[in-house]
Amino acid sequence: MHVVGGWVEPASGTAARHGDLLARAARQQVVLLGETHDRYDIHRWQMHVCAGLLAFRQDIAVGFEMFPRRVQPALDRWVAGELDVPTFLAESEWNAVWRFDPALYLPIFEFCRQFKLPMLALNCERPLVTRVGKEGWDAIPEAERDGLTPAKPATQAYRDYLFSLTGGPRPDREAKSSADPAFDRFVRAQQTWDRAFACNIARHLDQPNPPLVVGIIGRGHLEYRYGTPFQLADLGIKDCAVLLPSDDDQPMAPSLADAVFRLPGPPERAVRPNSR
Repeated sequence: MHVVGGWVEPASGTAARHGDLLARAARQQVVLLGETHDRYDIHRWQMHVCAGLLAFRQDIAVGFEMFPRRVQPALDRWVAGELDVPTFLAESEWNAVWRFDPALYLPIFEFCRQFKLPMLALNCERPLVTRVGKEGWDAIPEAERDGLTPAKPATQAYRDYLFSLTGGPRPDREAKSSADPAFDRFVRAQQTWDRAFACNIARHLDQPNPPLVVGIIGRGHLEYRYGTPFQLADLGIKDCAVLLPSDDDQPMAPSLADAVFRLPGPPERAVRPNSR
């Protein structure tokens, strides 16, 4: 049984002690913390996990899906204590690039600033995602790839997962199955994000004595290790833990994640923004 406030390791179905699990995670190169973007309770869980990891090692950097790489200077200035909250949100272009209630994430941002943990912008330019989805990677000039390398092609299992995640076959949908070429555009776009997060994590690890990088990323990019973990492995980064939150004690697939934490509930959601 997956008890409230406890961890389960899906591969074995056994419970894990919080301290033991985080001690193991802290020995990885990367720890990826999945999220549902509009959930306050999940973001609190992410911050608590970051704090737990910090108890085991001081060299931690926290990367965020929410920021494109071009706004990295704003993240650096925030951690250095040079910006107040309104200025940070303005300089990081929050209302243009993410638009969810910043109160969801501000406790994590404050945590990073208090402990002087580098914050990393993991995302790419959104027009690049749109172009790759529409035109394909090879059509993008190298100078316009935002520093990314091509994604390793999706497995059929990932395509199946994404097709199901986006509603499966519907009367209003051109693609009738995950193998349908009409679904390629969505898969290419999703993989551009997967690869961007992986490339920008790998870029920060490419230094002497690299830190542990903690990634704050939507769970759809992490579950079953299909997305960003798959791309990290392609880049040679295999010491990667995927940790996810859960709302219930229902059976889970052994490959879902390295460990899953059960939240107390009920879900605490923010008002959703207009579509980005």
